[in-house]
Amino acid sequence: MTRKLVRARIDIGLRCREAEQKKALAWGYRVLSQRLIFAVAAVLACLCPARAADVIDIKIGLMRRPEAKQTISLLDLAAENNGLAGATLAAEDNNTTGKFIGQRYVLSDARVGPADDPATSLAKFEADGIGLIVADLPAESLLKLADAARGRDILIFNAGATDDSLREEDCRANVIHTAPTRSMLVDGLAQYLIWKRWSKWLLVLGSHKEDQLYAEAVRRSAKKFGAKIVEERVFEDTGGSRRSDTGYVQFQRQMPVFTQNAAAHDVLVVADESDVFGLYLPFRTWDARPVAGTAGLVAMSWDPSFDQWGANQLQNRFIKLFSRRMTAKDIQAWTAVRMIGEGATRRKSNEVKVIRDYILSPEFSVAAFKGQKLTLRDWNLQLRQPIILGDGRTIASVSPQEGFLHQVSELDTLGFDRPETKCKLK
Repeated sequence: MTRKLVRARIDIGLRCREAEQKKALAWGYRVLSQRLIFAVAAVLACLCPARAADVIDIKIGLMRRPEAKQTISLLDLAAENNGLAGATLAAEDNNTTGKFIGQRYVLSDARVGPADDPATSLAKFEADGIGLIVADLPAESLLKLADAARGRDILIFNAGATDDSLREEDCRANVIHTAPTRSMLVDGLAQYLIWKRWSKWLLVLGSHKEDQLYAEAVRRSAKKFGAKIVEERVFEDTGGSRRSDTGYVQFQRQMPVFTQNAAAHDVLVVADESDVFGLYLPFRTWDARPVAGTAGLVAMSWDPSFDQWGANQLQNRFIKLFSRRMTAKDIQAWTAVRMIGEGATRRKSNEVKVIRDYILSPEFSVAAFKGQKLTLRDWNLQLRQPIILGDGRTIASVSPQEGFLHQVSELDTLGFDRPETKCKLK
């Protein structure tokens, strides 16, 4: 065979192989293009909102009492939409997911004045097909609402009242609590004081009912964690303006005298939920001691300066919408609406019973930017949650503190535990 013939055959073979490779490559491109088209179509199908005819409404009612309490600091005056803003943001968060799965969250707001019967607003909500209610009401009004709703397809979320009695002797099976109790707040503070080895407390309390309840929680926490209340003093509210041109002069002279000659103590614990005198104690006490309680170092469910565990992005979204910082009432209402969203999304339903059953099941948890999933105490329907300790500017710590252990959840070291409860859900 001549060299020319060999070369000719080699050239023919190479050209055939090249043609086959091009053909295979073209086929591969067609297959890849088809698959890409199918993938894009699938993604677009998922991203496209459900048709209006397929959307179901999850209706949520917010029942709240406008806050009219006087405060020492102008910075503490409650915004008109306190709580409502948090619920509104949560409804938007729910709708972000809801529009892809055929759910729409609709929020209705109702104000209940001091002389109003919450049953009236409840009847209006029922007429509008609303059976999921977030309530920011005082304990007495909340109980009236719960009793009026008994036996009906209604679930209430307490996003405001901190009274332990609502989770204990006056607990109701149709009320879930996203607001922490006084005992949870004070236990969170007490753990930190014990961790700091500040075990001797001077307790200064106000003369109003709320102040007395907070003081009772302080006594309970002292006994629970081994602190000692060395002395108690009562500051009587004699009336008058909390803010005046001569206020700082008056309290600069009054508070040192009021706290003079106290028994030896590590920290002054103040119980002044009425906001009459507590903020005047830091930097004005006779002895150079830290102040904690309702002033100084304060225990709360949220703080406007809190930015851990992704909370900064929640704070930023809130500020963008409402031009102010998020409060404890806002996060408590936000959490309640998000709990409803979790139930509706997981169970793909807007039925109150279905949502309630999921929230009360062992499967339930909700993420609330607090470093861990939050779950429900099945014995009194209180949401477990960490307690933030801050001074209004920065966060000092978050409880439960290291070393305070529990056989079920360290969060159950805060407040009344299962063996202590007086709750009989009814």
